[in-house]
Amino acid sequence: MKRNLYNEDHEAFRGSVGAFLDREVVPHFEQWEDDHLVDREMWRKAAQSGIIGLAIPEEFGGGGVSDFRFEMVRSEEIARRGVGAATSGWGVSDGIVPGYLMELGTQAQKEKYLTGLTSGDMIGAIAMTEPDAGSDLQGITTKAVRDGDDWVINGAKTFITNGIHCDFVIVVARTNAEAKPSQGTSLFIVDAGTPGFEKGRKLKKLGMDAQDTAELSFTDVRVPADALLGELDQGFIHLMVNLPTERLLIGSGTLAASRAALEWTAQYVFERPAFGQTIGDFQNTRFELAELETRVDALEAFVDRCALALNAGELSAVDAAKAKYLGSDLEIEVVNRCLQLFGGYGYMLEFPIARAFKDNRIQAIFGGANEVMKELIGRDIAKRHRKK
Repeated sequence: MKRNLYNEDHEAFRGSVGAFLDREVVPHFEQWEDDHLVDREMWRKAAQSGIIGLAIPEEFGGGGVSDFRFEMVRSEEIARRGVGAATSGWGVSDGIVPGYLMELGTQAQKEKYLTGLTSGDMIGAIAMTEPDAGSDLQGITTKAVRDGDDWVINGAKTFITNGIHCDFVIVVARTNAEAKPSQGTSLFIVDAGTPGFEKGRKLKKLGMDAQDTAELSFTDVRVPADALLGELDQGFIHLMVNLPTERLLIGSGTLAASRAALEWTAQYVFERPAFGQTIGDFQNTRFELAELETRVDALEAFVDRCALALNAGELSAVDAAKAKYLGSDLEIEVVNRCLQLFGGYGYMLEFPIARAFKDNRIQAIFGGANEVMKELIGRDIAKRHRKK
């Protein structure tokens, strides 16, 4: 079925993204995987090439293009090359953080941070997850206490994407211990180098080796009053407003990864000989591919609708949760079953399907575990059908 989601501008951007990845990412990817960290210069080159900063307003040096489909194009080109671990930080620093700044930031905050993100001189992070809270954002214990004109922050965060490279981080902290978490949480911008703000170890993970992931700690970190992002005690509401975009980023990324895995596999099985024919000539292989492609096509239809709804300002948190849950579960299954069709070569990391197998397991966990997504969806069903 012909896909009508993109126009000429999107396809032109696709060409730029592909050329950049082939030039600046693919040749260095294996080294970055070994280092568990990408070269920071890659961010500046991406900014210079217009690969990041597209959605940031022109007054801050960005492209001023608010269209989620460009994010999807970028994800598709990254997935085709199997280099998502090296570029996943873009999803946070370029896909999530600017949204908070554009919606909630003061003019001074926008001028400092959005301009820095657009040029690639700054990398942003967002610190939600804590060692004992996980997906339960209402369970955070990091606190910010007012002291004169300043705020003093104490707490710890973990699994923070861009934690090593970040120049600033948006920190979620409790500001009213007497109120419910949904009414007593605030967001603060903390610059790297602020006394008491420490970047911990680079975390060793099951996959996504090139992704910059770290622990962060805050010990009597003193920030000025103007470090508050948005309204006091309204941080939880601010997070909820932006979560649909964050979860659709994951959902659309899983679609791109599933499609890429299918393409690698189809190409392989119709070239690999076995028992006097190709692997693809066996009915079982064709049935496997037929089932998976049909389900990926169905996911594509839903994600495309979600993208258009997001552009129109109509995407609900529940539908975004569905895209995240459905897409991540399907990607895990697609990659697992496709790896089987590669046989022994599927277990070799020189093949992208093997890297995808170790990288994709996180999709059902981060951005809110899929069990949380099901709970959100289930609550909505109950709300619509429970007797009043």
